[in-house]
Amino acid sequence: MDDLIKIVLVDDDKTSILTLKSLLTANFQYMDIVGTAYSVNEAVPLIDKVKPALVFLDINLPDGEGFDVIERVSYKDFRVIFITAYDKYAVRAFEFSALHYLVKPITNEMLESAINRYRDLKVEEINNRLNVLRDNLKTKNEKIIIPSTDGLNVVKLADIVRLEASDVYTLFYMTNGQRFVASKPLNNYEKILEDLPFSRIHSKHLINLMYIKRYVKGKGGSVILEDNTEVEVSVRKKADFIEKLKNFARYV
Repeated sequence: MDDLIKIVLVDDDKTSILTLKSLLTANFQYMDIVGTAYSVNEAVPLIDKVKPALVFLDINLPDGEGFDVIERVSYKDFRVIFITAYDKYAVRAFEFSALHYLVKPITNEMLESAINRYRDLKVEEINNRLNVLRDNLKTKNEKIIIPSTDGLNVVKLADIVRLEASDVYTLFYMTNGQRFVASKPLNNYEKILEDLPFSRIHSKHLINLMYIKRYVKGKGGSVILEDNTEVEVSVRKKADFIEKLKNFARYV
């Protein structure tokens, strides 16, 4: 049928392949599995031959990486959902690159979410996002892609002074005075920036602890940042913020 979405599965883990096949066959009848591969060398000629619309691609393969498959194929007109074993740095790298991914073991809920989102990624944007993903996997997350209504902004984490909630959007304030509007809510960024030197000090504010110049005491208090912005600390967030600031300051 012409309306079926042709897909290829690439993973050296046969259990993962079988799980994907089972879930796709049972729940996504509009997906047509046109081939499977277990290595880079198998995947490249397969993709060039069957020309899929979507590839489920393991990030680590026995003879290389998922990146190698994308670089070596002649046929480029497909989207990718990466597959990875759980690793907090790898997961964060995917979040920062705004690329779709599945973490093993794969569940139907995870698969459904990934498939519902995959169409959002334009093929021509993938190289930019792949570069950020590759860099972050090597450097433990130095850059983040900020999706906006008119494109993508790639910024260094160290250049973010603070983030501010604005309805369903998030405002990013940078060290050079630039401001970006991200088309995702602040809660999304709070989640992926946890374990990094960022602190949610208010329902509207997430700040980079690197740029705190002074804390002003009060019921909740406020912080003065290096750009001289004063940001309120909510009473509810105060204790967590002070604790995180003390722990951070011990290492600077």
